[in-house]
Amino acid sequence: MVARSEPDLFTPITLGALHLPNRIVMAPLTRNRAGPGNVPGALNATYYAQRASAGLEVSEGSQVSPEGLGYQNTPGIYSDAQVAGWRLVTDAVHARGGRIFLQLWHVGRVSHPLLQPGGALPVAPSAIAPVGMSLTPEGKLPFVVPRALETSEIPRVVEQFAAGARNARAAGFDGVEIHGANGYIIDQFIRDGSNHRTDQYGGPLENRVRFVREVVEAVCGVWGADRVGLRLSPTNPNNSMTDTDPLTTFSGVARALSGLGLAYLHVVEHVTAPASTPRTLPAIRAAFPGRIIVNGSFDRASATAVIQSGAADLVAFGALYIANPDLVERFRAGLALSVPNRATYYGGDAHGYTDYGRYSRP
Repeated sequence: MVARSEPDLFTPITLGALHLPNRIVMAPLTRNRAGPGNVPGALNATYYAQRASAGLEVSEGSQVSPEGLGYQNTPGIYSDAQVAGWRLVTDAVHARGGRIFLQLWHVGRVSHPLLQPGGALPVAPSAIAPVGMSLTPEGKLPFVVPRALETSEIPRVVEQFAAGARNARAAGFDGVEIHGANGYIIDQFIRDGSNHRTDQYGGPLENRVRFVREVVEAVCGVWGADRVGLRLSPTNPNNSMTDTDPLTTFSGVARALSGLGLAYLHVVEHVTAPASTPRTLPAIRAAFPGRIIVNGSFDRASATAVIQSGAADLVAFGALYIANPDLVERFRAGLALSVPNRATYYGGDAHGYTDYGRYSRP
C-alpha cells in the first residue's frame, strides 16, 4: 500500500469551479497605478502577467462605483473604459496560463468629499469617522464624519457590487472576490465598533451580517457561488476597526455563509501576531465547510505548516509577490527571495512595479 503524502504548497487543488496547479495565491495588493478615469492599462497587464504562475491571482481592490472610491489612482470596475482596461489584464494573464479573480471594493467611510462625486460625504453604516488622515488630491486631510446610509439606500449599494460583478465577467475574469476586510464598507457593517445602527442591519450579530449576506447573494447571482470568494480580517485594526468579540462575530459570518457554496473564504490572520491577538481561524474553519485561504506574513515554512495542519487549504502572499514575480518557482527550488522597496509600493511608474526580475543565479 502506497502511503499518501501530506499536501503542500505545490499540491494541486480544486477551488470552486477552478482547478489550480498549486496552493500559492497572490493576495490583493493596492498599488495606485491606474490611469486617468481609474482605468487599468498595459503596465498593469504586464505586472499581473509576470505573476501568472500563482495558483490564483486576486486583483487589487477595484471600486464598484464612484462612491466607493477612497484612494487616488486605484482601478474601478464601473465604466466601459475600466472594463476594457481590465480585459488587457485578463488576456495577458490567460496568455501565460494563469487564473485571476477581481476584488470588488467599496471603501465606505474611508474616503473624503474631495474623492466623492459632487463633493458629497462618504457613506457608511453609521455616522462614525475613522481616526486618521485621508489621502486626497489636496494632500492628507482628516477623515470626515460619514453619512449613515438610510435603510432604503442599502439595496442600491448591494446593486453596485452586483454591477461590478457583471462588469468583471465582461472583462474576462475567472471569478470575483468580495472585499469584506480591512475596515471598508462590508467590514464596517460587520463589526460593532463601526456599526451602531438600530434597524435590521445593526445591533445583534444576525443583523450585522445581513449586509454581507445580501452582497454575497447578489454577486453569486451573477457568477454562481463556485466562482465567488469573500475576504475577511477579523482582528485587523486598520481604519479604526474594533469588535467586542471577533471570534463570535466572524465565526458567525462564516456560519451565515456556510450553505451558499462559495469558492472560498480568504482570512487575514497574521502568523506573526502577538499571542494576545485572538485567533479566529479555527472557529471560522469549524463554521465554514468550504475552502479557506489564509493570508498574513507567511513564509514558505509557515505556509506549508498551516496547510498540513488542515487549518487552511491555500496561502496568499502579499509583499513577497511585489518583489518576486516568480515566487512559485523560487519557493519550489528553495531560491533566495528579493526584498521589496517600500518607497515604491503606492503610485509611480514601472519602477518598483514591473522591474523586479526573475531569479538569476549570481
